[in-house]
Amino acid sequence: MSAITVYTTEPCGFCAAAKALLTAHGLEFTEVNLSKDEEGRAQLARTTGMMTFPQVTVDGRLVGDFHETKAALESGRLEDLLAA
Repeated sequence: MSAITVYTTEPCGFCAAAKALLTAHGLEFTEVNLSKDEEGRAQLARTTGMMTFPQVTVDGRLVGDFHETKAALESGRLEDLLAA
């Protein structure tokens, strides 16, 4: 089964919203809080090209931020990524 990872920081309202959205859809995920991990944030930015949080990935493939994750859920794209 595919793994969802949510990279977060604190405080972050969109991070909380993304986790709530996934939970409301019955999707399990692993949270990686990078609030106190400067090198982790830098590595994530190099990997994804994004500087904002949250960042949601499926098996290491970037879904996006909260808005992109919500759109992926609504369009069925997230389901497709999880099934791949």
